[in-house]
Amino acid sequence: MSYDSELFFAQSAARKAGEACIRILNQGVEAETKSDESPVTRADKESERLIVSILSQAFPEDGFLGEEGASREGSSGRRWIIDPIDGTRDFVRNNRLWAILIGLEENGVPVVGVCYLPMLGEIYYAAKGHGAFWDGNPIQASKIDTAKQAVVCVNKLNAVTQAPFGPPLLDWMSKFWCVRVFGGIYDAMLVASGRMEIWLEPSVAPWDLCAPTCILREAGAKFMALNGKDSIYEGTGVAFAPGMESEVRGFLGL
Repeated sequence: MSYDSELFFAQSAARKAGEACIRILNQGVEAETKSDESPVTRADKESERLIVSILSQAFPEDGFLGEEGASREGSSGRRWIIDPIDGTRDFVRNNRLWAILIGLEENGVPVVGVCYLPMLGEIYYAAKGHGAFWDGNPIQASKIDTAKQAVVCVNKLNAVTQAPFGPPLLDWMSKFWCVRVFGGIYDAMLVASGRMEIWLEPSVAPWDLCAPTCILREAGAKFMALNGKDSIYEGTGVAFAPGMESEVRGFLGL
């Protein structure tokens, strides 16, 4: 199945939302704190409103799930899952690695993913069965298969202490060629484009995962929850180059 129309409108929505966010950022922005202690700004809300408006007009039978409250049941078996600003903490501190994430889930499977980083001018996208791309160029996961040559990222280190793998984490990371943490979605795109081998997230939501999961898999990388389930709804995630699967599963005890 072709998803050309879905990719076109998702990329267009992401770019327009990115423009709105930059405009608000330049005007000055303050964050409020939500009940889960995460920050939110008027840019998050405006970005989500724009995205839902564009996609609901283009695909009126589809449902929606957005981080900032967008929720609608559809009649098509499809649902757009949206993170209007992935990395709001980066956004409010004027760091450049925040992104707009738009994913399409069809019968429970991520089939379209768009990740737009407005401050970098980079866009990553994919559709099921059609490959993954970075600014129009095909991307492929790394072929590295040994920790001594691999780059690993473990995001949200402040949440790792509560995880079962927390105590042995430092010893495990010491095996790798390099450890880098750029922040969430950018690390995922580094795995998708073959510049990093493992991205591990101990605490994450479906809107953080729908878009990148499609991009990662279409680039040849693998994704699963930390309990080994093939799901974006387990609250955790790990993506990795195919050659690192035994290393990841061994560490997680799977």
